[in-house]
Amino acid sequence: MKQNFDKCLEMLLHHEGGYVNHPNDPGGETNLGVTKRVYEQWCIKNDIVQKDMKDLEVSDVEQIYKERYWDVICGDTLPSGLDWVIFDFAVNAGPSRAVKTLQQFIATTVDGRMGPNTIAQTMLYPAGLKGVIETYTAQRSSFYRKLKTYSTFGKGWDRRCYETRKQSIDLLT
Repeated sequence: MKQNFDKCLEMLLHHEGGYVNHPNDPGGETNLGVTKRVYEQWCIKNDIVQKDMKDLEVSDVEQIYKERYWDVICGDTLPSGLDWVIFDFAVNAGPSRAVKTLQQFIATTVDGRMGPNTIAQTMLYPAGLKGVIETYTAQRSSFYRKLKTYSTFGKGWDRRCYETRKQSIDLLT
């Protein structure tokens, strides 16, 4: 079983940056890409004393990313490259949406759960894994353009989307 989590987390944190509390962001207060709501839920579930959001460190969010996103999309079972593009979108838009985005164009059941059938259908995609990543990126970009906050955050989302595509294709080789 391959494990790209550490490498993908490093790339993800580059995208997410540090502390942000933008008034137009529906996610609200965020640090290292983790919203206050998600962090509070995590602390309660795991009986962890909460820190101020401004004080979060990578060690505080790593397991959140592993369990709530990477494991949910079955990152360790996906081919290198595909794992990264789906993981990044899962963090940005939710694991179910990230998986459904893939399922919609690979002609499989659209249920938002990454399973053996979804993975098998992905491997049969006529344009190969590079084609999956290219189509996935186009679908992701289309999703962003429909959001009411696109005028505020769209430029950054597009940059992130296409940077992730390039990195994902590089991971294929």
